[in-house]
Amino acid sequence: MSFNSFGHLFCVTTWGESHGPALGATIDGCPPNVPIDAADIQIWLDKRKPGQNKFTTQRREADEVEILSGVFEGKTTGTPIQLMIRNTDQRSKDYGDIADTFRPGHADITYWQKYGIRDYRGGGRSSARETAARVAASGVARAALHVLCPSLEIKGYMVQMGEQTIDRTRFDWDFIDQNPFWMPDAEAFDGWSKYLDDIRKSHESVGAVIEVVAKNAPAGLGAPIYAKLDTDLSAAMMSINAVKGVEIGEGMASAALTGSQNADEIYLGNDGQPSYSSNHAGGILGGISTGQDIVVRFAVKPTSSILTPRKSISKSGKPIDVVTKGRHDPCVGIRAVPVGEAMMACVLLDHLLLHRGQVGPENGGQIG
Repeated sequence: MSFNSFGHLFCVTTWGESHGPALGATIDGCPPNVPIDAADIQIWLDKRKPGQNKFTTQRREADEVEILSGVFEGKTTGTPIQLMIRNTDQRSKDYGDIADTFRPGHADITYWQKYGIRDYRGGGRSSARETAARVAASGVARAALHVLCPSLEIKGYMVQMGEQTIDRTRFDWDFIDQNPFWMPDAEAFDGWSKYLDDIRKSHESVGAVIEVVAKNAPAGLGAPIYAKLDTDLSAAMMSINAVKGVEIGEGMASAALTGSQNADEIYLGNDGQPSYSSNHAGGILGGISTGQDIVVRFAVKPTSSILTPRKSISKSGKPIDVVTKGRHDPCVGIRAVPVGEAMMACVLLDHLLLHRGQVGPENGGQIG
């Protein structure tokens, strides 16, 4: 199985399976002398780990990261960094009933069609458990970004869960870290809680929309034509398990706007730098960042692992009703929030390094 890596200069290769002994990431291309230790990575893994509340899978994993190489005396050395997270709460017996059947909505059937073999224990490599390795890698990316671009801030949050949406007039940045949905609308929280509780008790699941914003992002990241920042961001978000759609800025809604409505007017700010009347472009024009907030949005489908019977077939082609046992998220979008943040961090560091390599740290506008 190839294509387990992403990134150009900051390159991340993830490895491991949902029910194997461990999983992790190998990072190549991190700059040297970046201060980091396991605790700096752990804070991001703790946002994503399962079993934290009744709205996520009850699989209990500490997700404790170990740094095996690439860090010496608290700093990166510029050599490959190996990160490992041990699996400690696997229940492979939960998946014995589906060893010879294909779960509807899962990658079971496509893995079988492509490779002729699959790890049915929790989905193996196709499991969202793989995203723990990405979040670990992003801890390294964030540490490097803090050195190279200290004012940059990356924040993800849910803007929709099934039929429930936030009211953007009540947008509260401080509330995002105070609730299990990572939602920015305090008044809508109780309604969302009851909604998902009813979904969970009815043995169903529901999808979500997550928005990730990078504030104080420097201008100049990305390059035409095939190294556009929005191209790599879209690919990164689409690579997350269960993601079925990605938008930058206004996204699909821009099709309903006129040219005069959509074009963000440009002014010279008091600081002598360009200022914009709006941000329909999501902080990216021609594949290059403008210096505005970079806004990415992605849609996550409902979790396919549900107790409600669904029709499928066995390997022999026999019709069968499938009930997926085990511990699963009623809305996988909740834990997709820190994963979206992780992919944003990795892509931005990668493009920051690309930019510096192409034009130098003192050239090309506003990147210092």
